[in-house]
Parts: sequence; structure tokens; C-alpha cells
Amino acid sequence: MSENKGLLREIAEYKWKFRMTPTRKVLLLLGGLGIAVMIFRLATGLGLATNLNDHWPWGLWIGFDVLTGVALAGGGYGTAIIVHVLHRNKYHAIARSAMLTSLLGYLLVMAGLFMDIGQWFNFWRPFVSWGHTSVLFEVFWCVSCYTTVQVLEFFEIATEKVGTKYHSAFKKALPVLMIIGIIFPTLHQSSLGGLYLIMVDKLYPLWWSPYIGLMFLISSFFVGPAMICVETTLAGRAYNHEVPIPVLRGLVRISGVFMIIYLVLKFYDLANRGVFNLMFAGNLEGNLFLAEIILGVLIPIFIAFSGASSTRKGLLTFGVLVSGGVILNRMNVVFTGMSKALGGWYFPSIMEWAVSIGLVSLGCLAYCFIAENFNILEHEHHKASA
Repeated sequence: MSENKGLLREIAEYKWKFRMTPTRKVLLLLGGLGIAVMIFRLATGLGLATNLNDHWPWGLWIGFDVLTGVALAGGGYGTAIIVHVLHRNKYHAIARSAMLTSLLGYLLVMAGLFMDIGQWFNFWRPFVSWGHTSVLFEVFWCVSCYTTVQVLEFFEIATEKVGTKYHSAFKKALPVLMIIGIIFPTLHQSSLGGLYLIMVDKLYPLWWSPYIGLMFLISSFFVGPAMICVETTLAGRAYNHEVPIPVLRGLVRISGVFMIIYLVLKFYDLANRGVFNLMFAGNLEGNLFLAEIILGVLIPIFIAFSGASSTRKGLLTFGVLVSGGVILNRMNVVFTGMSKALGGWYFPSIMEWAVSIGLVSLGCLAYCFIAENFNILEHEHHKASA
């Protein structure tokens, strides 16, 4: 009991830093609005807060906050594989920032998933009701366990500043946590795609595939370096800290290799199923698929293996295109590819947008607070200007 009091006293006495800027005030406003809407949704149910219906039971919170959020947060486990398994030590410079981005991403995913539960007060049931034949059950458990592992991994960083007497224990546990933290995302990243295997007669053929789980897994891996490029660019401007270009370029080229594998598998699958020509049909599905492939895969591959990846502008362009391509892919799977089969009409309500935007805003604020108070970026002086 006295140890807990000592830890709380240490936390209370620590000189926390958080600089207020106009950008952060806007983020606080958006985050506060999101929290207010979330409370309203929990109090009144899905009907008043969303435009979900019997035709469209999955909307923005599942499509963007969960399926897309999990993919974009995949940089943590990808970086862990590169740094701690393959021992590419030159990438240590981005390991902690990638882990933090991943941790915050998964916390936001959990929040978005919680918002989408019809009877949210029954959220605990999957912990005791073993639906082991359900893909969603596996996704729930893997995401929950991986988020817990990431929180424990972060304690190794946090205890460098507060609760220092626990630091050695978390440092010793880190290798085991890393191994567990690589296993869980590998399972649920593919399982999220596996959810659509049973949609063979509903999901448009350009996106349905017997390999859809593998494609989700590969895309979650190559989008990791892209998110790191975006995150390090924003952090560099905010904190006057720049990751060396060779480090980012090496990550981008690793990503490029996996994008080539993804593209070959995608085209092989389309040709093997005889639906390759559908991408040139000129309809909405074909055009959006082409946009997804050209903007999100082909152009980034060219950037990765050309001189463009040796400039910060080129690296940022790569990050934005790849991240945008993965977002478009997940939106196409959830919405575009299912629209004809489901029928009806769905467009997110203002409250749905408010929650999603609010969660992203809170994630940005949390990143700034943690970066300013813990050893995330490898420099001593934080000069926040964001």
C-alpha cells in the first residue's frame, strides 16, 4: 500500500509539460466534442447517434476506426520485427515513436469498437463466452491482448521517468513482450480480411479473394513504414527533430518489396479467377480499384526504388500515398465492394464523424503529451511548435 502511495506521489510531483498552441486548442475542441457525442451515444443507443440500419450494420466506426485503424497502427509490430528480430540496429531511431503510434492507434481502435457495440454494457461477455469458432471472437481477443501487451511495453519507457524502481523489471520482461507482441497482430491483421471470406457472393470480385486475409496482413506490414514517414515528418516539424534520411529510405525500400509481393499476388489472383478485366469496366468499382492500385501501390513502388526516396519530400509523398491507398482499400472493401449486395443507402451521421475525428484528435494530443514528457524522440530538447 505504501509503495502505491509512493508511486502516486512521484507521479504527482513530476513536472509534466504540455505546451498549448492554436493547433492543440482546435484538437482539444474536437476531442471534447467527440467525448460528448460518445457519452450521448452510450446513453441513447446507436439509433439516434448513427445512420446504421438493417442493410448497413457496419459503418464508419468499423470501416475506418477499426479495420483501417488496425492496419495503420501496424507499424509497431513491423518495426519490432525489423529492429528486435532481424537486428537492424540502424532503425532503433524510430522504434519508440513507431511503438507509441501503434499503441495509441490500438487504443483508438478499442474505443471505436466499443462505440459500435449495440449493448455496450455487455462488452465483457467475449471474455467469458468462448465463441472459439467465430473469427470476430479471435479478432476481439487478439486486439485486446495486443493492446495490453503494448501498454506493458510502454511501461518500460514510462518507468525511465516515473516509478523508476520498476524499470529493471519491465526491461527484463521486454523481450518476452516483444515476442508476444509480434504473434498477436500477425493473427488478427489477417483475420480482419478473413471476415469477408464468407462474402463470396456479396463482396465485389475485385476485392473478394481466397487470399484476402493474406493481403490484409501484407498491406498492414507495408503501410507501417509509410505511417512512420508521415509521423516522423510531423514530429520533426513540431519538435525540431529529424530522423536521418537513410533510416527512412531503408524502411521505405523494405515496404516497397512487400508492395511488389502484394501486387503480384493481387494480379495473379484476379487473373486466376478470371476477373482481371473488371478493373477496366469503367464503373465506380473499377475506377476506385484502379485509384487504389495506381496511387497507393504502383507510384509508391516507383518512389521507393528511385531517387525520390532520398528526399524528405519524396518520403512524405510515399507515406501519404501508401497510407491513403490502404485507407481507400479498406473503405472499398467495407463500402464500395458491398454496396450492390447490401442495397439501401448509408452515409455516416454528423455524430459518427464527430466521434471518429474526436478520437484522432485525442490520439494526436496524447502523442504530443507523451513525446514531451518521455524519451520517445532521441533528442534532449523539445521545441514544440505544433
